[in-house]
Amino acid sequence: MPAKDKIIVALDVSSADAALRVAQTLHGHVGMFKVGKEVFTAVGPAVARNLLAEGNKVFLDLKFHDIPNTVRAAVQQAGMLGVSLLTIHASGGRKMIAAAVEGVRAAAKTRGDASPTRVLGVTALTSLRAEDLAEIGFQGSPEEVVVRLARLAQSAGADGVVASPREIAVIRQACGPNFLIVTPGIRPGAGTSDDQARTATPESAIRAGADYLVIGRPITGAADPVAAADAIAAEMENAFRSR
Repeated sequence: MPAKDKIIVALDVSSADAALRVAQTLHGHVGMFKVGKEVFTAVGPAVARNLLAEGNKVFLDLKFHDIPNTVRAAVQQAGMLGVSLLTIHASGGRKMIAAAVEGVRAAAKTRGDASPTRVLGVTALTSLRAEDLAEIGFQGSPEEVVVRLARLAQSAGADGVVASPREIAVIRQACGPNFLIVTPGIRPGAGTSDDQARTATPESAIRAGADYLVIGRPITGAADPVAAADAIAAEMENAFRSR
């Protein structure tokens, strides 16, 4: 798979028109588009449906976190859309994670799809530092918290996790080569960290073992988004070759 197909562009915008303009500009230069809370709250599932209808892959990043039955039902509906990836909070616990997996499998059965939507557990948000995690009750270093949640997600049937670049290597060691790691907090070169606390470059994230990189402002906010995406893909390609 070409490195460009491992780039997920975050559509952190407030309208369907804005999201679709970005997708049209970058179609063929990246592998997937992330539909998150902002645009989903603004326009609902329409933007995901439009992206899929135009031949794009979609990562639905709504971070479901509720009682198991509610999550199962919500995730089943997300799976019916035909998205490739979706997120739940791994901190929701084993029963909730397992319920999400049941939901996407039920959707795949209904759709006659041999490849169910893949479920990713969100470990610790990339905006959280060690002191933030301690304040909300998580014991241990960020690495320890993330590995504990990644192992829980894996044991409950999730396909992978979302984790910061700083924890990729320890997750890969703990969960093995086939566990999917999707990594936000990517900042090429000397880019600013914005509200991300634990960041890395595309090259270092791929070398550490990430499978997909979620990138927003470094591409969508660039003067030439296509050139920015192509440059990141080239950097990733070199990292994959040397991994």
